[in-house]
Parts: sequence; C-alpha cells; structure tokens
Amino acid sequence: MRIFIINGGQVFAHSGGLFNNTLAGWTTAFLEREGFEVRISNINDEFDPFAEVEHFKWADVVIYHTPIWWFQVPNRLKKYIDDVFTAGHQNGMYTSDGRSRTNPAINYGTGGLMQGKKYMVTTTWNAPDTAFTLPGEFFGETSVDDGVLFGFHKMNRFVGMERINGFHFHDLEKNATEERIENYRRDYTRHLKAVFTSEMQLS
Repeated sequence: MRIFIINGGQVFAHSGGLFNNTLAGWTTAFLEREGFEVRISNINDEFDPFAEVEHFKWADVVIYHTPIWWFQVPNRLKKYIDDVFTAGHQNGMYTSDGRSRTNPAINYGTGGLMQGKKYMVTTTWNAPDTAFTLPGEFFGETSVDDGVLFGFHKMNRFVGMERINGFHFHDLEKNATEERIENYRRDYTRHLKAVFTSEMQLS
C-alpha cells in the first residue's frame, strides 16, 4: 500500500512546526516498519503543483498533518491545497463539480476521480479537548471533525476520497509536558496500528 504524507506544520511567527515534524516522523517510521511505501511533502518547501498531483494519484491513502491556526489550516497549507487541487482538475483528481447543464440542481460534488482512495487528517491544537466536550465551553460540544474540519472533509469528498478516522492532539502550548507527549505517541501509534494493520486489511 502506498501512503502520501503532507506535513502542514508551517513555520511562521512563533510557530516552528516542530510537533508536526515529530508527528510526521512517527507516522513515517511506523508505516515503513510495517512495509508500506511512503512519500512525504512539506508545505514549507517550494512545490510544483502538477508534481504534487502525481503523489495524490500514486497514493492509496493521503495523510494530512496540520496545526489549526485561528480555527483554520495554516495559510501555506491552504495555498498548497488551492494550487494542487486546481492542477488536479481534469488531471486525475476531479473532472468537474459533477452537475450537468441539463439538470444543474443535483449531483453537486460527484465529479471526483479519486474513488477507492482514502485520506486521514490529524490536527494539533492549543485548545484542550475539554473545549469541545464540556457543556458551556468554547466549541459548544461540537467535535473537531463536525466543526472546524467540516469543510476540509467535504474538500476531500469532492475529489472522491473516503475518510479514515483521524487523530487530534490538544493543549500543546500550555501543557506540552514530556509525559503527555509520550502518552500521545503511544496512543497515536495504537491508532495507526488499528487503522493500517487491521482496518485496511479488511477493506
């Protein structure tokens, strides 16, 4: 199985992208140890959108690692997505929005060409997980996937990819102790094992 990893840990202002670099390393090491083929792109690097499209077309699974800045993906990752997905138009990623001129009211979002491919996203946050789960807290008991990432998931569905359950890392500025990072490494590795050596073998 072929896995394409996108490291969205942008270097900007006070952010060095260090935890997402670590996370991409955990993912790469696990997958290579399990015998998967891996390619990786870092959004801090210069890129050719058409070459990046070829990575999407090559991959069976795309993994996005991204911090969340102001409740969105970083600007450099957004530029990467805009440029690469546009380069993928009628080039292996999608043909159109799926509608026909004879009946334009239906079938929006069905023009993807990446059916059979899957994607997974991890996010890293300053916000604690309780901000999403406790009554009265900031996100109103709305999960990361149903809230901030709603449009991100629709983006991938638009080109035909199927979602794999992701993993979200919380409270990484005020509470990033060595113990918590090690616990996250253990839990995330367990997640990868469940997804890539169990679920994938059954699909």
